[in-house]
Amino acid sequence: MGTEVNGRPDVVAIIGPTASGKTALSVRLAESAGGEVINGDALQVYRGLDIGTAKITQEEKRDVPHHLFDILEPSERFSVADYQFRVREKIREIRERGRLPILVGGTGLYVQAVLYDFRFTEEKTDARYREEMERLLEAEGPGALHAELARLDPGAAAGIHPNNVRRVLRALDIIGVSGHAKAEQEGGGGRDPVYRHLLVGLDMDREKLYGRINRRLDLMMERGLTEEVEKLIGAGLADSQSMRAIGYREIASVLAGERTMEEALELAKRNTRRYAKRQLTYFRNKLDVHWLDAEDGTEKNLTEILKLLKEFEDGSRT
Repeated sequence: MGTEVNGRPDVVAIIGPTASGKTALSVRLAESAGGEVINGDALQVYRGLDIGTAKITQEEKRDVPHHLFDILEPSERFSVADYQFRVREKIREIRERGRLPILVGGTGLYVQAVLYDFRFTEEKTDARYREEMERLLEAEGPGALHAELARLDPGAAAGIHPNNVRRVLRALDIIGVSGHAKAEQEGGGGRDPVYRHLLVGLDMDREKLYGRINRRLDLMMERGLTEEVEKLIGAGLADSQSMRAIGYREIASVLAGERTMEEALELAKRNTRRYAKRQLTYFRNKLDVHWLDAEDGTEKNLTEILKLLKEFEDGSRT
C-alpha cells in the first residue's frame, strides 16, 4: 500500500495546555477519520507515571490504537532526538496501513521536532571537559558556570537561567564535543515542515483553564497520586529524570519531610498553572496553529477538524 492517505495531510497534531481536553478530542477524531493516536507528551512514555501525567486509560482509548505510551522504565533517559526518531517511524508505519496519524500532546518542543526539520547533535560528552566544568561548578558555583557558557555561546546562555545547571552543562557539552555553539550544530533547523500537516490547538479562558487544572490536581490526589509517588521512590527512582515532573516532585518533598501535603498540593497547582502558561506561549511563538475553543466541547471541535480535513482533500488548504 502506498503512503498517500487520500488527499488528507500526512499527520494531524492536536496540541494545547494541560487539562484542555486533547485526549478526548484525539480519540473521537481517530474514530471518525480512521486514525491512530501517537503520544506527544514527554512524560507519558514512562511506565508507572499514570495518575500524575493524566495518562489515557484503556477505557478512554475506546479500541483506538495508541502508540508510544508506556514504552520506557522511569529510570531511562529519553531525549527529544529519541522521541523524534520514534514518532517519525510510527507516522510512516501508520500511513503505510492507510490510516491517519494523530499526534497529540502538550510538549511543544517534542511536537515541533517531529513536524519540522529539527536536527540534533548526538548526545555525547567529552568526559575530560565535563569534569573540568563540574570542577568549576563546585569551586565557584552556578554563576561562574553560566558565565563560561555566555563567553563561548552567548545565544544559548541567554535562553538558560544560571541556576538551571543541568541545561548549562548540556550546552557546554555540545561545545566540548564539537567546538561549535548549539545553534550552529542544529544548523538553523526547525523552520521547514517535514510533513503536510494540520496543526490544531485547544485554548480557553485562562481563569477557567486554571480552575480545571486545580480540580484535576485534586482528582489526582483522590485517585492515589501519593501512593504512585511512594511506589516510584520505593523502586529507587527518587533521582530519576521522570521524577522531576510537576506533581511528582512536590509530593516527593512531602515524603521527604520538607513540606506539608497542603503546601505541596498548592505548589503543584501553581507550578502546573505556570506550566500551562508556558505551553501556550511556546505554541503561539513557535508554531502555526489553527486554534479552537476548548469550551466548545469535543463534538463541535471534532466537526471543525473534519471540515479542515475536507479542505485538505479539496486542495484548498496545504
